[in-house]
Amino acid sequence: MKQEVFSIELPVGERFVINKNRIEGKRPRAKRLAIVTGIHGDEFEGQYVCYETGRRLLERQDFLTGTVDIYPALNPLGLEQAEHKIPKLGLDLNRMFPGKKNGTAMEQAAAAIVEDISGADMCLDVHAGDVFVKEIPQVRVSERFADQLLPFAKLLNADMIWTNAAATVHESTLTYSMNMLGVPSMVLEMGVGTRIDRGYGNQVVEGIFHLMKELGMWEGSVGEIQYPAISTDGEVDFIRSGSTGVFLPAIAHNHYVRKGDRLGEVVSPLEGKILEEIKAKKSGLVFTLREYPFVREGSLLVRILTGIGEE
Repeated sequence: MKQEVFSIELPVGERFVINKNRIEGKRPRAKRLAIVTGIHGDEFEGQYVCYETGRRLLERQDFLTGTVDIYPALNPLGLEQAEHKIPKLGLDLNRMFPGKKNGTAMEQAAAAIVEDISGADMCLDVHAGDVFVKEIPQVRVSERFADQLLPFAKLLNADMIWTNAAATVHESTLTYSMNMLGVPSMVLEMGVGTRIDRGYGNQVVEGIFHLMKELGMWEGSVGEIQYPAISTDGEVDFIRSGSTGVFLPAIAHNHYVRKGDRLGEVVSPLEGKILEEIKAKKSGLVFTLREYPFVREGSLLVRILTGIGEE
């Protein structure tokens, strides 16, 4: 059932409207799961996750107990124009939570979202990598809430769990705000900006149904899930470019590399030469890989999860 969460006229002549789809099971007042996405308008992976989760739930709604609220577009204007922030306003909605009821239009929107989700038993915030890098399916949780969240994060069929990934669990994010309000909340991140990978989406949706099964919200069957690698910030090696040029990777995404392996090179199309050869400083799993070829000095090329063995 489609429900309006928030609506306001903007000074730029646009109307900002946030809707959700509420799917109720046999006992609507039982547990409630909130699935949100579209905070950033250039991240589309969550659109497929919302669609496929909703489709499966409606197909066998008789197996659902409790309520699932699906919020596919918290930044609808951004999604229309594939802009990370809110168009024309230049604001990052995920740096405005928990919002203010008497604040600016976007602060009011943030407050309305928080109020609507409040009381849920779990919240999943689905993101994608940006247009520059590709991410394997991963759950990101704040170290502050890790003890509470890790048992649930392991059910989401992700390839890894990144504890204390600071950028996505910042204090002004939706996930952090909901955790502070007593709603267990996690970030799911996968893929690359402005794209949809159905394989990643189906993998995560399977995990969502496992989570619902654990919460006592789903009586239907579920498939197999994998056990994720679990990290802390100290086990993630960031590899950045030391040159300005074009990055040519020599490795595949989501593969194990050993210390000293060649990861790629940064080349100069103008001079026809290699500017820099990129090698692994430590052994581990490549979970982030540069997708956008042009790089400047300091650009992120690879993230490697270290401290794990090759499977």
